[in-house]
Amino acid sequence: MPPPLTAKDFFPTAAKKAELGRLLFYDKILSGNRNISCGTCHHPALGTSDGLSLGLGEGGVGLGPKRVSDTGENPVIRRVPRNAPALWNLGHKDIGVVMHDGRISVDDIYGNGFNTPAEEWLPLGLETILAAQALFPVTSKIEMAGNSGENEVVGARFDRIDNVWPILAKRVRTIPAYGDGFVEAFAHISAPEDVTMVDIANAISAFIIQDFTSFDSPFDAYLAGDTGALTDQQKAGMDLFFGTAGCSGCHAGSLLSDQGFHALGLPAFGPGRTRKFDLINRDVGRMGESDSLADAYRFRTPMLRNVALSAPYGHNGAYPTLEAMVRHHMDPEKARANWQRDDLILPDVPWFRASDFMIQNDRFEMARQAGVLDIALKQASETDVAALVAFLNALTGEQAAAQASRVPDTVPSGLPVDHHQNF
Repeated sequence: MPPPLTAKDFFPTAAKKAELGRLLFYDKILSGNRNISCGTCHHPALGTSDGLSLGLGEGGVGLGPKRVSDTGENPVIRRVPRNAPALWNLGHKDIGVVMHDGRISVDDIYGNGFNTPAEEWLPLGLETILAAQALFPVTSKIEMAGNSGENEVVGARFDRIDNVWPILAKRVRTIPAYGDGFVEAFAHISAPEDVTMVDIANAISAFIIQDFTSFDSPFDAYLAGDTGALTDQQKAGMDLFFGTAGCSGCHAGSLLSDQGFHALGLPAFGPGRTRKFDLINRDVGRMGESDSLADAYRFRTPMLRNVALSAPYGHNGAYPTLEAMVRHHMDPEKARANWQRDDLILPDVPWFRASDFMIQNDRFEMARQAGVLDIALKQASETDVAALVAFLNALTGEQAAAQASRVPDTVPSGLPVDHHQNF
């Protein structure tokens, strides 16, 4: 059994900085075409994810399962290749790697504290790995930057990745409410023109830590000594999880993740993320970052607090329910054979229909993916599966279930805010 989480396990935040980050998190000013925010794909009403197997970033309209492609001059040109990860507990001091393939990690290889796609061009001053992560969705033309030729942000991205950030920082600091807010919230900022993208990322990080740190679940109460916090079925599931079922072999420690990379053999579909020289739509997992064949098709173990709120599951959102995901862990080969495309929560984009499942026609690639498998859990009875699902539901925090994180009614840019009424 892991030790309980406490506030001391997480980076501290300042309220003024976090509240500034709240506005920025929901402000579409940070996207190239001013049409998508962080909150669009990481909404608290959807468990800090987007409720989709694979999301629609740039060119998408709407929120959550109702999000569709714009049918006008700005359509979606590619699905976001992986499921939008939840943001719970990313401010924990022990987190050393993030993203499904771990392409952002704590590492001073480039002299700036982190190993990221920006390499030596990542600026100094980022306070957490979460702040480092916040810099990259705005540089992705699929997620937030925009399609080629549409705006100055995506143009700068094709020149060099760090050319994006000064453009966005200027957009923000020239809005009086933001410029004055940074002067008030940050001791080292004496005038709005001092604001950089590093400050913006640190503010967003502070907000995520303040609002999405979660350890008030029944399981957390049990760890703190309240033996009555779990039902008998949840206790049975907990015993299986940390015992004979073997789940804690990967979902280890207080965060219920070993921060390692493992192959689950999930059904394959969508564009995936490959190495730069790959010519086919496939997802090679950790190998795309490490370029090591030993990492092929392996993905980061997710943390499990509030997992019941952030369906669908898997790096590509292949399974719509916790029960289906548990069953896959017990028998990946059978689950993959029984998997149906109807299991997906995937917005229909007519021009993607021919390519969404093209990878399944490549028998050699399917054999390669099926041949890499790191889970060999004990087969479970129907009673055991139900108990494991009950335990996973006991990981839901009270504040998260209540959607206690406040979405602002308006933001300083005046751009529209995505609210849960939109889906």
